[in-house]
Amino acid sequence: MPMAAPDLVLGSPEQTEAMFPKLDASQIAGLETFGQQRDAQPHEVILERGDLHHGIFVVLSGKIEGLRVSAKGETVLHVLGRGEFTGDVNLLSGRGTLIRARALEASTLLEIDRANLRHIMQTDAALGQIFLNAFLLRRVFLISNSIGDAVLIGSNHSSDTLRLRDFLARNGQPHAYLDVEVDPEVQTVLDQFGVPLADIPVLICRGAVALRNPSNSEAAACLGLNAGIDQVDVSDVVVIGAGPSGLAAAVYGASEGLKVLVLEKNAPGGQAGSSSRIENYLGFPMGISGQELSNRAFVQAEKFGAHIAIAQSAKELKTSHPYTVELDDGGTARGRTVIIAAGSRYRRLNLPNLSQFEGVGVYYGATHVEATVCRDEEVAVVGGGNSAGQAAAFLAGTAKHVYLLVRGPCLAKTMSRYLISRIEASPRITLMAWTIIEALEGNTHLKRVLLHNTKTGKRETRDIQHVFMMTGADPNTEWLRGSVALDAKGFVKTGTEVTDGWSLYRPPYPLETNLPGVFAVGDIRSESVKRVASAVGEGSMVVQFVHRVLAE
Repeated sequence: MPMAAPDLVLGSPEQTEAMFPKLDASQIAGLETFGQQRDAQPHEVILERGDLHHGIFVVLSGKIEGLRVSAKGETVLHVLGRGEFTGDVNLLSGRGTLIRARALEASTLLEIDRANLRHIMQTDAALGQIFLNAFLLRRVFLISNSIGDAVLIGSNHSSDTLRLRDFLARNGQPHAYLDVEVDPEVQTVLDQFGVPLADIPVLICRGAVALRNPSNSEAAACLGLNAGIDQVDVSDVVVIGAGPSGLAAAVYGASEGLKVLVLEKNAPGGQAGSSSRIENYLGFPMGISGQELSNRAFVQAEKFGAHIAIAQSAKELKTSHPYTVELDDGGTARGRTVIIAAGSRYRRLNLPNLSQFEGVGVYYGATHVEATVCRDEEVAVVGGGNSAGQAAAFLAGTAKHVYLLVRGPCLAKTMSRYLISRIEASPRITLMAWTIIEALEGNTHLKRVLLHNTKTGKRETRDIQHVFMMTGADPNTEWLRGSVALDAKGFVKTGTEVTDGWSLYRPPYPLETNLPGVFAVGDIRSESVKRVASAVGEGSMVVQFVHRVLAE
């Protein structure tokens, strides 16, 4: 018999009502033409965890129970009555369901498949809002209660553990995390799969497959993150990168009827997705985290039918038509047009042992995962831009103290005034001007940093074990050399900057590279404005030029 769920983190009655809304008779009647009525016998399983071919079930009569499945048995999450429905955001992407649904008694259901559900969400604003809001709230509930088909076993002193935790979190994948240094049950779990402690991190998928230190691509495959995506066919447009500009292009392209395939190397959001809080983005006066903004855009793109492949890294762009993108895992993706939105990455400091501490003391993003690792400890943030300021303000909420290191005399020329005011007002943040890191010290984990004040010449060693690097940006264009024109800094030339190698009678469209039908948007583009709003603007604007190329 299923157990009760006293350990679940539940919301308010209002949140529960929003998570499990009841459709009225007229709404149900409007859905009947899009589905098929079926009966379910008592105790019949109508959805099994991992099912890839499911739609939603609307309860017409009877009761359906949603169940969490674990090694300890089944736990009742919610009982659906008349007018309530199954499903969460996995429906939009074609990924497997994360729970089991079973008839509690003889029930009559309306089954609506995924294609018809997407049609309803695109054509009926009221019903679409009800479904989408419920799906999003349910995903938040699953994440907050670690309800899913993945268990990660690792250590906070392991860079690969941090990599996988960040990968799962930023992709909205509900999972349980067991720390070998904290959780007494870890050895029992490892013994069950015959895995020695030395092989951590270990990712257990669906309670059946144990991967030892998997790559992000292997983790994505095991968890079915790319289920239902066909990369063999030729798309109208292949978007490379799911940062703000790439997601905007996917939303506008798919909403206008284009067949869109997005290839993302790590997780939606790009560099902006690791921002703790963006407060100057239009329409969000209280601010929004980069992850929340990217997750919303990701769901929005899937709502309109865009396919987004995770942990798919571009290796080369073939210039023959249709364009072919070769991937690191040996696969390919083909498109009549291509939008390059691969963004940029924070510049690495020129320190000989930097790679030794990456992920175990040196980080390039300040999310809740990193904040948990450095709780109640002193940290350093390197950089004077908005990303560094946002990270310092965010980390000050959990860290013992934050040292903000900048090369110059102040922040006035590089950081927004609202962030400077917040930093100046925080007793837990110290600005250290004219200061650089000269050396990193430690063995398996960062232990100390050597700081150098370039104005006074003073050097000092501090016991700082966590450093966040947010200094400048280099474009992710190594894989493009030899195929598209780049400027002296490695950014992609577009529009009027294209002077050589153009083959058509017409001039290049704005945002178009020297290859007709290949565009660049966002941070990877030469002379672009490095702001989230401008990246979104370029991603939405480029779609009109894609239409023109497809019509040629």
